[in-house]
Amino acid sequence: MSTTKFKKVLLGAAVACLAGTFVPAQAAELNLDNPQDALSAMRKIQCSTVDDKPETFYWYGRAYSRRMGERDKHLFNVEGMNIRSCRTVEDAERGVGYKLVSREILLYKDPKTNEVLKMWENPWTGEEVEVLHVANDPVNHSQYLKTRSGEDFKLGTEVLDDKFFMSFTVPLFYPNPLASEYQKEIGGTYHATEMFNFFGDTAELKDDTKDSAIVHVGWERISDWLPWMNMQGREGIMYMHTAGRKLESFDDLSETMKAEIKNNYPEYSSPPPGDDPRKNVTSWQYFKDVKEGKVQLPER
Repeated sequence: MSTTKFKKVLLGAAVACLAGTFVPAQAAELNLDNPQDALSAMRKIQCSTVDDKPETFYWYGRAYSRRMGERDKHLFNVEGMNIRSCRTVEDAERGVGYKLVSREILLYKDPKTNEVLKMWENPWTGEEVEVLHVANDPVNHSQYLKTRSGEDFKLGTEVLDDKFFMSFTVPLFYPNPLASEYQKEIGGTYHATEMFNFFGDTAELKDDTKDSAIVHVGWERISDWLPWMNMQGREGIMYMHTAGRKLESFDDLSETMKAEIKNNYPEYSSPPPGDDPRKNVTSWQYFKDVKEGKVQLPER
């Protein structure tokens, strides 16, 4: 066979192979300045762009006291999780968006042994009290292309080289469910602040072929004393400082958390249904429900 004919045979074979081969298109890149793309990126941070796909966040850290005239006390180690999913929704005024549904746990642990606490001795009163861990179900919210004030949605991230970082602060000031209807007159309004930080690779957000982004988180909280501490109106606050990440799967939770869920909170192995209509539960409302017998505590 001549060299020319041999080349023609090879070329024909190559063309035949290409004809039956799928050549993927180049991945689309989201424009984070575009409201629709920004909303998709936020959804990838918070959960997944696939409806009803579960995602799990995990974090751990410490809780401290702060009172005038005394050194801060390391009260607890803390360990938390939130299992969630998102579903596409639409609002007549605010446009297309997503609804996030979730449940979350926060465990209070002995600062020396790191064991999950059942009882705790109050260092100011000397009283031994039963610990009530956080088990809030549900914790839901929605996000749309338009804000409540009618502005276009903005992601609010800062980009440094190939990394993104986002932070936002949530000041909380609302009627305490444990207080009377005269909170304005005598006090009792719940006062706290939650601070969130999210970090990750910008490429994860912009890659339209990925339904979820790898995200590292920081969570801080400043709040009143926990109700089960029985502080009897003493001056002071608590603050928590934690770090964590979105996990690849529920199975990547710590063995401690997985055991707690299996033994005491089995429903927390999956998020609420995507159309969950229930009102959000706070840790104070949860405490009240336990006290009133509406919630049965697990036996430890």
